[in-house]
Amino acid sequence: MLKSAYSEGVKSDETTIISNGVRIEGKVTSAGNIRVDGEIQGDISSKSNVVVGESGQVNGQINADSITIGGRVSGSVKAKDKLTLEAKANLKGDLFTKILVVEAGAKFDGKSKMGDAKDFEEIKEITQPTTSTPK
Repeated sequence: MLKSAYSEGVKSDETTIISNGVRIEGKVTSAGNIRVDGEIQGDISSKSNVVVGESGQVNGQINADSITIGGRVSGSVKAKDKLTLEAKANLKGDLFTKILVVEAGAKFDGKSKMGDAKDFEEIKEITQPTTSTPK
Protein backbone atom coordinates (compact mmCIF):
# COMPACT_ATOMS: atom_id res chain seq x y z
CA MET A 1 0.00 0.00 0.00
CA LEU A 2 1.33 3.43 -0.94
CA LYS A 3 0.68 6.28 1.47
CA SER A 4 1.68 9.90 1.26
CA ALA A 5 4.21 11.21 3.77
CA TYR A 6 1.63 13.66 5.09
CA SER A 7 -0.82 13.14 7.92
CA GLU A 8 -3.97 11.38 6.76
CA GLY A 9 -6.21 14.13 8.14
CA VAL A 10 -4.47 17.04 6.39
CA LYS A 11 -4.86 17.99 2.74
CA SER A 12 -1.71 18.56 0.72
CA ASP A 13 -0.92 20.39 -2.52
CA GLU A 14 1.56 17.66 -3.49
CA THR A 15 0.71 15.57 -6.56
CA THR A 16 1.50 11.88 -6.95
CA ILE A 17 1.83 10.89 -10.62
CA ILE A 18 1.45 7.30 -11.80
CA SER A 19 3.02 7.64 -15.25
CA ASN A 20 2.05 5.86 -18.45
CA GLY A 21 3.68 2.40 -18.45
CA VAL A 22 3.60 2.07 -14.64
CA ARG A 23 1.38 -0.64 -13.14
CA ILE A 24 0.54 -0.75 -9.43
CA GLU A 25 -1.28 -3.55 -7.62
CA GLY A 26 -2.68 -2.53 -4.24
CA LYS A 27 -4.25 0.39 -2.44
CA VAL A 28 -3.03 3.96 -3.09
CA THR A 29 -3.72 6.54 -0.35
CA SER A 30 -2.68 10.21 -0.32
CA ALA A 31 -3.50 13.46 1.45
CA GLY A 32 -2.66 15.24 -1.82
CA ASN A 33 -3.61 15.02 -5.46
CA ILE A 34 -3.21 11.83 -7.49
CA ARG A 35 -2.86 11.65 -11.28
CA VAL A 36 -3.07 8.25 -12.98
CA ASP A 37 -1.73 7.91 -16.51
CA GLY A 38 -0.66 4.30 -15.93
CA GLU A 39 -2.63 1.40 -14.43
CA ILE A 40 -3.78 0.72 -10.87
CA GLN A 41 -5.25 -2.61 -9.83
CA GLY A 42 -6.71 -1.59 -6.48
CA ASP A 43 -8.44 1.22 -4.64
CA ILE A 44 -7.48 4.90 -4.62
CA SER A 45 -8.21 7.24 -1.72
CA SER A 46 -7.33 10.94 -1.59
CA LYS A 47 -8.22 13.86 0.67
CA SER A 48 -7.94 16.05 -2.43
CA ASN A 49 -8.26 15.46 -6.20
CA VAL A 50 -7.86 12.35 -8.36
CA VAL A 51 -7.38 12.59 -12.12
CA VAL A 52 -7.40 9.53 -14.38
CA GLY A 53 -5.81 10.67 -17.65
CA GLU A 54 -6.76 9.42 -21.13
CA SER A 55 -4.16 6.64 -20.94
CA GLY A 56 -5.01 5.80 -17.31
CA GLN A 57 -6.79 2.66 -16.13
CA VAL A 58 -8.12 1.92 -12.66
CA ASN A 59 -9.71 -1.35 -11.57
CA GLY A 60 -11.00 -0.56 -8.09
CA GLN A 61 -12.84 2.06 -6.05
CA ILE A 62 -11.91 5.73 -6.13
CA ASN A 63 -12.70 8.01 -3.15
CA ALA A 64 -11.75 11.70 -3.23
CA ASP A 65 -13.06 15.23 -2.88
CA SER A 66 -12.97 15.82 -6.64
CA ILE A 67 -12.50 13.24 -9.41
CA THR A 68 -11.86 13.73 -13.12
CA ILE A 69 -11.93 10.70 -15.41
CA GLY A 70 -10.51 10.80 -18.93
CA GLY A 71 -9.52 7.13 -19.19
CA ARG A 72 -10.98 3.79 -18.06
CA VAL A 73 -12.33 3.03 -14.58
CA SER A 74 -13.96 -0.22 -13.47
CA GLY A 75 -15.33 0.16 -9.95
CA SER A 76 -17.38 2.52 -7.83
CA VAL A 77 -16.45 6.20 -7.72
CA LYS A 78 -17.24 8.49 -4.76
CA ALA A 79 -16.53 12.20 -5.14
CA LYS A 80 -17.54 14.39 -2.19
CA ASP A 81 -17.69 17.55 -4.31
CA LYS A 82 -17.49 16.98 -8.07
CA LEU A 83 -17.10 14.18 -10.60
CA THR A 84 -16.20 15.01 -14.20
CA LEU A 85 -16.39 12.44 -17.00
CA GLU A 86 -14.36 13.78 -19.90
CA ALA A 87 -15.13 13.00 -23.57
CA LYS A 88 -12.96 9.85 -23.69
CA ALA A 89 -13.94 8.57 -20.24
CA ASN A 90 -15.22 5.02 -19.78
CA LEU A 91 -16.69 4.33 -16.31
CA LYS A 92 -18.11 0.89 -15.48
CA GLY A 93 -19.41 1.11 -11.94
CA ASP A 94 -21.61 3.13 -9.65
CA LEU A 95 -20.99 6.79 -8.93
CA PHE A 96 -21.79 8.94 -5.93
CA THR A 97 -21.21 12.71 -6.03
CA LYS A 98 -22.60 16.15 -5.26
CA ILE A 99 -21.97 17.62 -8.74
CA LEU A 100 -21.78 15.53 -11.93
CA VAL A 101 -20.34 16.84 -15.22
CA VAL A 102 -20.53 14.57 -18.28
CA GLU A 103 -18.90 15.68 -21.53
CA ALA A 104 -20.25 14.52 -24.89
CA GLY A 105 -18.72 11.15 -25.80
CA ALA A 106 -18.18 9.90 -22.24
CA LYS A 107 -19.36 6.35 -21.51
CA PHE A 108 -20.96 5.37 -18.20
CA ASP A 109 -22.43 1.99 -17.26
CA GLY A 110 -23.75 1.86 -13.70
CA LYS A 111 -25.98 3.59 -11.16
CA SER A 112 -25.64 7.19 -10.07
CA LYS A 113 -26.55 8.84 -6.77
CA MET A 114 -26.18 12.52 -6.13
CA GLY A 115 -26.28 14.37 -2.82
CA ASP A 116 -24.30 16.50 -0.40
CA ALA A 117 -21.51 15.49 2.01
CA LYS A 118 -24.01 14.15 4.57
CA ASP A 119 -25.40 11.72 1.98
CA PHE A 120 -21.85 10.78 1.02
CA GLU A 121 -21.07 9.64 4.58
CA GLU A 122 -24.22 7.48 4.62
CA ILE A 123 -23.14 5.89 1.32
CA LYS A 124 -19.66 5.25 2.72
CA GLU A 125 -21.19 3.31 5.60
CA ILE A 126 -23.41 1.28 3.29
CA THR A 127 -20.61 0.33 0.88
CA GLN A 128 -18.03 -0.58 3.54
CA PRO A 129 -17.32 -4.33 3.45
CA THR A 130 -18.62 -6.08 6.53
CA THR A 131 -16.42 -8.48 8.41
CA SER A 132 -17.77 -11.21 10.57
CA THR A 133 -15.98 -13.50 12.95
CA PRO A 134 -16.80 -17.20 12.56
CA LYS A 135 -18.32 -18.74 15.68
